Parts: sequence; C-alpha cells; structure tokens
Amino acid sequence: MRKLFVLILLFITFGADAQELNCTVTVIAQQTGNDNNVVFRTLEQQLNEFISNTKWTDKNYDQQERIDCNMVINVQQYDNDLFSATLQVTSSRPVYNSTYNTPVYNYNDRNFNFQYLEFQNLVYNPIQFESNLISVLSFHVYMILGMDADTFALNGGDAYFKQAQTIANYSQQLNGQGWKLEDGLQSRFALIDNLLSPTFKEFRTTLYEYHINGLDVMHQDAKKGKAQVISVLDELQKIHRRRPNSFLMRVFFDAKSDEIMDIFSGGPSLNITDAMDILNRIAPTYSQKWRNIKF
Repeated sequence: MRKLFVLILLFITFGADAQELNCTVTVIAQQTGNDNNVVFRTLEQQLNEFISNTKWTDKNYDQQERIDCNMVINVQQYDNDLFSATLQVTSSRPVYNSTYNTPVYNYNDRNFNFQYLEFQNLVYNPIQFESNLISVLSFHVYMILGMDADTFALNGGDAYFKQAQTIANYSQQLNGQGWKLEDGLQSRFALIDNLLSPTFKEFRTTLYEYHINGLDVMHQDAKKGKAQVISVLDELQKIHRRRPNSFLMRVFFDAKSDEIMDIFSGGPSLNITDAMDILNRIAPTYSQKWRNIKF
C-alpha cells in the first residue's frame, strides 16, 4: 500500500512539474443569443484541459515558476460546428521581491474562426496542422512562453518564438485568417515575423532591460529601477525612427501603458520631461494616459 502511495505521489509531482502555465480559458457566447448552449461549456472545459495537459516544452516548471495567463474567447456567431470569435490573450510575470505581477503579453486576436465538434479530440502536433482551433491556441501559448523568457534572459524566448513561427507556417494551408502576409499588419503572421526580424531587435532588448534592470531592481533601489524604465524608451524610439507606428509598439504599450503611467506618477522624483516627449512621439494613441501622469 505504501509503495502504491509513493507511485501516485511521484506521478502527481511529475505532472505538476511538467505544466508550464497557470492558464484559464474562458468562453463567452452572449453575442450568439444562445449562451446557455452546453457546447460552449464543453468547449471551455476541453480547452482548459488541453492547455493544462499538453507538454509545451522540454523543461520542468516548479509551481512558483508557472506563467499566469488568461485566454478569453468571445464567440460572436456559430453554426453547427463553425465558430466565429475573437480571442484576448494576456500573461504576466512576478516582479522580484514583491507581490506585484507585471503584464507581459496582451494581444487581441480578432480573426479567430474555427471548427469544433463537442468532445472532439484536441491534440497538439508540433510539426503538423491539426485544426485552426489548435493552431491559434498553440501559437499564443508559445508567444506567452517566448515573451516571458525574454523578460528573464536577453533573447531567451528564441526557441519558443521559432515554434510559434513553425505553427504559423504550417497553418497557412488553411483558409483561416491571420496566418498570411496578406492578412494585414496586425495579424499573427505579422506579429511573429516582426518579433524575429532584425529590424525590430530593440523590442526584445527592451523586454529584457525593462524587467530585469528596471522593475526587478525597484525593491532595492526604486530610483535606479525607474531610471532604467525611462532609458529603455530610447530603445523603442530607435524602432520608431526606423518604422513609425509599428505593430510591435502597440503590442508593447497594450501591455505596459497603465504600468508606465503609474511608475512615472509615483516613486522617487526624476526628470521625465524627455521621457514624456518620447512617449507622445512613439505612442500617441495612448496620449490620454500620458496626460494623466503626475510629476
């Protein structure tokens, strides 16, 4: 009996270490006018199990290392097994020596159309297309992993971003939107293409410097951390000079605008006049938030 208990404990421990994400998938279907349909609850349950039970990396994650994230699927229309929806994906990571979680990835995927039959088998294949439902969710899982890794090590997310690109490449065989060049400048294709392009290399440098040398040192030296947050804006300005109004700039500030507003409005006093000029230049669509900064 004791041996059986030990085996069960080892199994539970291994399964816990294998899970990379603390992810909650929520399916909202109010716009369909039939949100009580059991298919939406089944879809939600299956997708949560799919994310949790899939081994996404070859690493073992301790409980405290798992990445907190959310996926909200807003179903707008459905007909039998055809679903038209949007997908909001967010993730965060803890700031060193604090209880604060900083947002890292915030992406609104507006072209999320898929087929789904209740209780169908959901399996991720890293080298082969299975369905648009699987591809889109898997793509964003690797985006979450890559963005998170980039905040801890310079270009630490390379392997994850390359897998996201692989998913994008083999998903182009489908007519689903978001996987091809012609699908626009804010598609999944554009996102991963820009992230891996040398043209936007400062974006990933910013992710690292902002978190490791900015937020993560604030517990020890708030003034130094705040100064680093200010300095990384120069890196983003290099992208803006090269490619004004780039999609990656929006990706960054969709996640960070509220946080930057709070950082610049409090804490140790620093001269942020130049930083404010940069923010208004490279991220003018967030100008209302910049006007709310008190300094």
